[in-house]
Amino acid sequence: MRRTSFKAISVATAAMTLLAGSITAATASAAAGPDKPAVSSYAPGMVAAMERDLGLTTSQAVARLKTDAALSDTQHAIAKSLDKGYAGAWVEGTELFVAVTDKAGAAEVSAAGATAVTVDKSLSQLNRLATKAYRAAPEAKIAAAYVDVESNAVVMEVAKGAKAAVATAVRQAGIPASSVSLVEVAEMPRTFINVIGGNAYYIGGSRCSVGFSATGGFVTAGHCGDVGNATTSPSGTFRTSSFPGNDYAYVNVGTDDTPVGSVNNYSGGTVGVAGSTAAAVGATVCRSGSTTGWHCGTIQALNASVTYAEGTVSGLIRTNVCAEPGDSGGSLLAGTQAQGMTSGGSGNCSSGGTTYFQPVGEALSAAGVSLITGGGGGGGSACSSQETAFSGSLSSGASTYKPSSSGFSSSAGTITGCLDGPSGTDFDLYLQKLSGSTWSNVAQGITSAPDESISYSGTSGTYRWRVLAYSGSGSYTGGYSTP
Repeated sequence: MRRTSFKAISVATAAMTLLAGSITAATASAAAGPDKPAVSSYAPGMVAAMERDLGLTTSQAVARLKTDAALSDTQHAIAKSLDKGYAGAWVEGTELFVAVTDKAGAAEVSAAGATAVTVDKSLSQLNRLATKAYRAAPEAKIAAAYVDVESNAVVMEVAKGAKAAVATAVRQAGIPASSVSLVEVAEMPRTFINVIGGNAYYIGGSRCSVGFSATGGFVTAGHCGDVGNATTSPSGTFRTSSFPGNDYAYVNVGTDDTPVGSVNNYSGGTVGVAGSTAAAVGATVCRSGSTTGWHCGTIQALNASVTYAEGTVSGLIRTNVCAEPGDSGGSLLAGTQAQGMTSGGSGNCSSGGTTYFQPVGEALSAAGVSLITGGGGGGGSACSSQETAFSGSLSSGASTYKPSSSGFSSSAGTITGCLDGPSGTDFDLYLQKLSGSTWSNVAQGITSAPDESISYSGTSGTYRWRVLAYSGSGSYTGGYSTP
């Protein structure tokens, strides 16, 4: 860990105590019996792969999966609450660290049960700095660029012998040298393609791996094919493709093929996909690909930029999971949550390596499709029992008010509300009350899931619902009931 220059603020709160207690209990339960604690709760092969790739015992692997899932929920809630003061987060063992830019944010992080680290730059500032530095440097000499949230700095990986030239370019762009770390790499990244054999789909004489099933087809890597290209096994057609810049594509398959919400774990089974909640830096992830099968590691950075021979790709997930040619487009999971599709990287699965992944949400949004979860997906609104229904469609980052911006009248008592967002997104629901001429939030549902529910006991007055597409796009339904 590189936190010597930061002031760490730790507070023992009830939330953290409960979390640590649940982890301890799980470990104790495992120790009391055979070394197979709750393995059946996870997909076949997942725990075994973590043991192999991360050097964990079965008990440690299960405890880590539980811990990462709990800390991911906490991290999402904190990030939304801090907004501009948020500077990134990372997991270390059973502890969640959250970087903040001011004392108020630090207090809020501590109250949520995480450890606050005060830093100089917010995550949005660092991302802008990384983009500026990347664009300033000679493209042929840059392997990758990403934000290291632990050091609150930008890391630029450069080709051998290129540090001086890149340093000069960064300095001429007006970027302080103290904000950028230059690291030479032995191998430049490449896309993973043109390997024959394995569980895959084919584009002419090339092979790639299916990412995740989506409405009418699947998402995969953009460098695997262009719009209009045909695929076989399964048969389909590329309907969207973006590479370089991005590295995503959507393939629409024929009616004889049925997309299923699961991923091959190469141990004789599959992993059911439950959603697409983004994991934090430091979280455990596992990758599936048609060349090397199932491998695990951790997330090293988010929103990374990388240079391939074909051009620059930005907004990627950087990991230490290995991959090889032919694994391109394959699935990256954090537990049962879809993270992204294999883009490219360096190294291999014999000596280890660095692999980058295109986030799944952007691919789904670009194609206008939804992630298929748990054996084919399904639907039906979970809000049909509410008295008054509402519906609509939102693009990522947009919001709207229901039943209208002027709101509705309610007597004193309990108001309940429900939102059923599109699969694979993060939609939020807020209840606002009018005071004079000002609307204020009085209740909110801001989990990382597409669905939210609210129950609020209040006085009589004028209220309204705000629906926010925090991440992802699509149609939603909802409803509410008044006293």
